[in-house]
Amino acid sequence: MDRIDMQVTSRNNEQIKYMRRLAGRRFREREGKFILEGVRLLEEALAAGWMVETLVHTAGAASGAGRTLTDTVRERGGRVLEVTDELFRTLADTVSPQGVLAVARRTAYTLDGLLAGRPSLLLLADGVQDPGNLGAIIRSADAAGADGVILLPGTVDAFAPKTVRATMGSLFHLPVIMDGADKVLTALAGAGLPVVAGVPRAPSFIDQIDLSGPVVLAVGNEAGGISPAVLAKSEQASIPMSGRAESLNVAMAASIMLYEAVRQRRAFPIFQ
Repeated sequence: MDRIDMQVTSRNNEQIKYMRRLAGRRFREREGKFILEGVRLLEEALAAGWMVETLVHTAGAASGAGRTLTDTVRERGGRVLEVTDELFRTLADTVSPQGVLAVARRTAYTLDGLLAGRPSLLLLADGVQDPGNLGAIIRSADAAGADGVILLPGTVDAFAPKTVRATMGSLFHLPVIMDGADKVLTALAGAGLPVVAGVPRAPSFIDQIDLSGPVVLAVGNEAGGISPAVLAKSEQASIPMSGRAESLNVAMAASIMLYEAVRQRRAFPIFQ
């Protein structure tokens, strides 16, 4: 692969057209690639060892942190393109772009591989549709020390630009997997992993459920909640609320559930 910077000025350049196609979920999934935008996300991806195939920058972003990023990408065999500010704006998804973005290859995590590692804490997202919510959920799972996040069909793409940004780099720190509900539920049961589903009203509060052992915490769609298929295979729990709010934001609810597991586990020497 050419390690010398290339200057691109045409919207009709094949590499530029390819990057624009990565805005579509179906194309991203087929290619196993996605767009990363901004210095911080690129630093996180490279530090975590993710493969960055192509880095695109404007002339103004080619110094400082931008120079360090381009050097790292070159050293690892990636391609570096310099584009005009105008052309960069056709690729960028942010309102105020930093002048640096990249095409990265998804790390190939699988459900079988995740479960083979005997995970202790997983987060299951069932139909979460807002990119900001899913990004915050992945970030909270990372912060709580979860072993992975499983996405069921109907959930927004974890590799959509807005979701990637909302993870603040946590996407690169733990496995995020999407698979079918039947397969996931069967595999979790086979691995001896109970599912605890967060619902608005349940016989027990989340702090009354034993989360000190291996467990999967499930949250659902912003409007419809968790699907009947998942509820049928889960123990249900609510978050205590003494105020007048009807419910919590799904990302907030996931964070509370995750940190209840953390709180319980701090009482055991193995988790200290």
